[in-house]
Amino acid sequence: MFKHILVPTDGSELSQATARHAVLFAQETGARITVFFAKPEYPIAYFGEGALIDPTTPEKFAEMAEQQAKGYLGAVQALCAEAGVACDVATATSDVPYEAIIQAAEKSGCDLIFMASHGRRGISGFLLGSETNKVLTHSKVPVLVYR
Repeated sequence: MFKHILVPTDGSELSQATARHAVLFAQETGARITVFFAKPEYPIAYFGEGALIDPTTPEKFAEMAEQQAKGYLGAVQALCAEAGVACDVATATSDVPYEAIIQAAEKSGCDLIFMASHGRRGISGFLLGSETNKVLTHSKVPVLVYR
């Protein structure tokens, strides 16, 4: 059975609900969890006609992203502590979340990725894509999709 589960989170309500179910799953199977958040890269502002200039420095942006990560990861850590499930945290800075999720699972030695699906279908699913779908199609680690 699964012994080490990666639980990616983006801080959304759906992601938090999925994390609660992942913790229950881990508790029932005796697995441990690594909760993961992909911090966004600093947005590069282009100068020119009609361009918006972001007054935030790269350092300040990184600090804000780190605080955001601590909040999201801390919420899942609290769920794990309450359920008696061992929990580690991991972050990476990436604007390609699905790649960061797969790399985190491999680096942490996880044997399952437990993640949410926003359930986009039709043209919106095609245009927006889905990080979950990308993880499903690119990961060698099994993926459990909670909906």
